[in-house]
Amino acid sequence: MGDEPERSLSLRAAARARRRSMGQLTSLVATSVALVWKSGRGLFVLLLALQLTAALALAGQVLAVQAVLSAVLSEVSVGALAPPVLVLAGLSALSLIATGVQGQVQRLLAERVTRSMWRRALIVATGVALRHFETPEFYNRLSRVQTNALTRPYQVTQGLMGMAGGLAASVAVAAALATVSPILLPLVVLGGVPVLLTNRRESRLEFDFALEQTVTVRWREYFTVLQTGRDEAKEVRAFGLSAWLMERFERHYDAYQRDLVGHVRRRTVLTVLGQLGAALVLLVTLLVLVWLIAQGRIGVAGAGAAIVAIRMLATQVQSLFKGVQVVFESGLFLDDLDRFLSLGTAAAEEDRGDEAPSSFRRIVAEDLHFRYPAAETEALRGVSVELRAGEVVALVGENGSGKTTLAKLLAGLYEPDSGAILWDGRDVAEFRPSSLRQRVSVVFQDFVRYAFSAGENIAIGRADAPPDPDRVRAAARAAGAEETIESLPEGFDQLLSRLFPGGRELSGGQWQRLALARSFYRDAPLVILDEPSASLDPRAEHALFSSLRDALRGRTALFISHRFSTVRGADRIYVLHDGLVAESGSHEELMARDGRYAELYRLQAGAFLESGGDRDA
Repeated sequence: MGDEPERSLSLRAAARARRRSMGQLTSLVATSVALVWKSGRGLFVLLLALQLTAALALAGQVLAVQAVLSAVLSEVSVGALAPPVLVLAGLSALSLIATGVQGQVQRLLAERVTRSMWRRALIVATGVALRHFETPEFYNRLSRVQTNALTRPYQVTQGLMGMAGGLAASVAVAAALATVSPILLPLVVLGGVPVLLTNRRESRLEFDFALEQTVTVRWREYFTVLQTGRDEAKEVRAFGLSAWLMERFERHYDAYQRDLVGHVRRRTVLTVLGQLGAALVLLVTLLVLVWLIAQGRIGVAGAGAAIVAIRMLATQVQSLFKGVQVVFESGLFLDDLDRFLSLGTAAAEEDRGDEAPSSFRRIVAEDLHFRYPAAETEALRGVSVELRAGEVVALVGENGSGKTTLAKLLAGLYEPDSGAILWDGRDVAEFRPSSLRQRVSVVFQDFVRYAFSAGENIAIGRADAPPDPDRVRAAARAAGAEETIESLPEGFDQLLSRLFPGGRELSGGQWQRLALARSFYRDAPLVILDEPSASLDPRAEHALFSSLRDALRGRTALFISHRFSTVRGADRIYVLHDGLVAESGSHEELMARDGRYAELYRLQAGAFLESGGDRDA
């Protein structure tokens, strides 16, 4: 994260360059309007109609006030006074109704737009290469998108509608005011200029503040998750972390609030200056009105109508310029959003190539090198392995030796920095990445425990097709999970989470069997199992590996394990050390070689050897 300030400065500079280009800002606005239109064109048209109705009602009120005052000053009968009073009351009611309905319609439209933006953001988050998840900048950008940018497209359109409503109302009220005294019009319009100038500066301050607070907000959210997460709850209590976590949470929140106070103070000063400028112009306008009355150029009824019109017009002009501020401010956040969404475009463009074959005879990884972003050393430093159809191949080695990284490369989740992975002689770089991943089934050590039904937890192994109940049951049987699932109150329909009503929970070993069933259901030619027996007891582990070849039904398996007793039956074992293949061969060959594998095997088997157990070493 050392280069984060430089990236923030770069993003801020890019945003300022964007601010100087009205053409680019116009493009952002057009994109936002198009999104809102697509999300709910009927609601959008209704909002515009309500804006126009409210504007015309305001103009009508000015003329109605003048008519009421004229009737009162003329001392007409109550019957003659009633029509203008009724018109004024009706127009006031219409204006209030239009404004109230507009708020509810805006809520509906805002929700539709937000949903559409969430959909686009989630597509990006689930579609970009895994390398992005290794960098803090990606999380910073994702956090800003979640916090600020998802609602901004609607806010741009809302600002435009505010501008449209303010403009329509201003024109309508101005026309009414012009019938009283045209000379007052330019003064009222001029009153919005100070607000416009200060609002532009406020927009820039808001964007810069959001950018600067990204990391602080992320830390605050992280400590919130630690204190509210179900998986974290047991350890928080076991280690008594509540007070410590709360102190960290408070520290980051204090830092945010200190910066927020300064930010709010700066925005408040700008707001006060803008409003003082507007008030000064309004004062001048009212003084001119008083002079016009003193000169006899405006009657009492006209003066009353003028006062109402001036106040209305001043409010609408400020609303107009406030809409300009919303457009400019949101435009800056939309620029940041566009950068994030462009990652999805790049991912879609990268997902090209030939369809990966549905099977293979031989997979060869040649001289693979790979370094995680920002890592100082390579995770893989020239690894070569081979997998033949129908084989069970094992990867063993100490923590950090590169086993899981190699598995991720073979699964198509990462691309090597150099070297090649060949399927029957063809470089997998020629294949469409998503089609390659469809040919591989992976069970990671930290597999996800989905809050779905037992059947759905298995069937999502092939989520691109409707669930097949018979295949689901067969996969559960192959993984040794069928009996456990059948014992649940609702069987395969049982919800597996206590997060929701009616849910049940499984043990760690039971969950692991369910994850295995998911991989078998996928029915891919290559199955990668990362510590597939980590949560199983010795008896269950022995049963799993005894039946593994039958469960695979001719498919190729690559499994990673720290338990050397589980890899003895593998056709070939690769021993990784410090990102390299230290040695390879069958269990018997490696034991005869008396190298690293034999040393690690004896360390694990020592207790059994002393008790007269396995003497193979």
